[in-house]
Amino acid sequence: MFRPVPATTRAAGAPPYARVRVRPAQRLAATAVLTALLAGGCAVGPDFHRPAAPRTDSYTAAALPQNTAASAGPAGAPQALVYGADIPAQWWELFHSPKLNALVEQALKANTDVAAAQAALRQAHENLLAQRGSLLPSIDGSASATREKISAAQFGQPGGGSFIYNLFNASASVSYTLDVWGGVRRGVEAAGAQADYQKFQLEATYLSLAANVVTTAIQDASLRAQIEASEQIIDADRKQLQTTQTRLSLGGVSRLDVLTQQTQLANELVSLETLRKQQRQTRDLLAWLLGHLPSEQPDVDLTLEDLTLPPQLPLGLPAQLIERRPDVRAYEALLHQASAQIGVATADMLPQISLTGHVGGVSTELSDLLKSGSGVWGLGAGITQPLFHGGALLHKRRAAVAAYDQAAANYRGTVLNAFRNVADALHAVDSDATVLAQQDVAAAAAAETLDVARKRYQAGSISPFDLQNVQRSYWVARIAQLQAQAARHADSAALLQALGGGWWHRTAPPAAAANSQPQVRAASAQR
Repeated sequence: MFRPVPATTRAAGAPPYARVRVRPAQRLAATAVLTALLAGGCAVGPDFHRPAAPRTDSYTAAALPQNTAASAGPAGAPQALVYGADIPAQWWELFHSPKLNALVEQALKANTDVAAAQAALRQAHENLLAQRGSLLPSIDGSASATREKISAAQFGQPGGGSFIYNLFNASASVSYTLDVWGGVRRGVEAAGAQADYQKFQLEATYLSLAANVVTTAIQDASLRAQIEASEQIIDADRKQLQTTQTRLSLGGVSRLDVLTQQTQLANELVSLETLRKQQRQTRDLLAWLLGHLPSEQPDVDLTLEDLTLPPQLPLGLPAQLIERRPDVRAYEALLHQASAQIGVATADMLPQISLTGHVGGVSTELSDLLKSGSGVWGLGAGITQPLFHGGALLHKRRAAVAAYDQAAANYRGTVLNAFRNVADALHAVDSDATVLAQQDVAAAAAAETLDVARKRYQAGSISPFDLQNVQRSYWVARIAQLQAQAARHADSAALLQALGGGWWHRTAPPAAAANSQPQVRAASAQR
């Protein structure tokens, strides 16, 4: 290093600059200042900006009525779509069923998908902390002890004999790569985005699990009611077959009438067995959702009467959907990660500056290792500029750009699918109310017809055969009504799920079975 020398002190003929010795401490201070200046520079690669929400104020092409259709039957109350209203975190409680609440809470604590998603989030968080360590210098300690025998002939002194000595070495080394281009910071940014992705994946798992438990429990209750109605139909069909066979023996009907009745009964028995199979499979699914084996099915006695249809359905604004859907937020995090990886790939193509240093002691006696005269130290700096890697670095950057384009397309697709889910659920809620209103009318008419038929039968104006036909028609109408009731409950839950489920109001994640499992303890010394 050079500095100017005043003329009054400069010897005659001496140059205007003289060499000045710079101490290692001064070099270290200058290096630290340079490092701080370089580290505060801008990072290469694009800076991520959140995509804007779609410019729309409606979920559907045609405006839907604010209130759904109403009827006098069970679950026939109208539902109001409240635009801009918020969704509670425990949205399933809107059905006012303690039995349903207990099932959901049990699933959130014991489901294996939740435990896996929680573990993935912990892994991503630890990887983020590890990546942040790249911003700091690496310090390593080393120690060695050797015992050697050497000959004087190695030093050009034949006949000088040989001798044995010990050599002890202890040192600490420091290495640091200057993040001149921000590649390390982009790597930390990418790791942070990956952690965000796992966070929203966990939220999506919570939401999906709760919705699956609700809809599966509703399906189980509906199947139970349908089985009971089918058994009533089969009972009526059996009585009708007996009546037909009796009339055949008396010559009142033909053999064809008996065969027709037998065919009808057989078809009803097949339908009943199909319903029972569906119920068994639904119970198996519910056991899995609750973290049980199929042989350990929970005692579920939920009925449709245990559920109260939410009188109001909160409907968030379209501009809020991308904020509230955890799957959209997850794909946004992947887009952010892909953006940061472009910066990482760009920085790899630029010069890399590294600083190294070591300090320690060397002695032939262990007791002298820390004494004056045994100390050694060194400082170094290096720069590496990639010159030729067969095009690998260029193509890796191009691959990172392509990965970003892929992530952007996946994000847009996820947003479109989110709006489609809401629109489908809104159409279903509106249609379900209309269908149930008609099924309520049909069931009420069938019940009134059955009541009239029973009175006429008691009066002797119709035959038992006619009465059984009316009874069968009533139970068929009742089954259709039960299916419409279940659909209305299930699609109300589907709308709440499609809107995000209110996870943003939860102050703490639900407890899961993973929390009660043995945890792997970290080593006492962090590395």
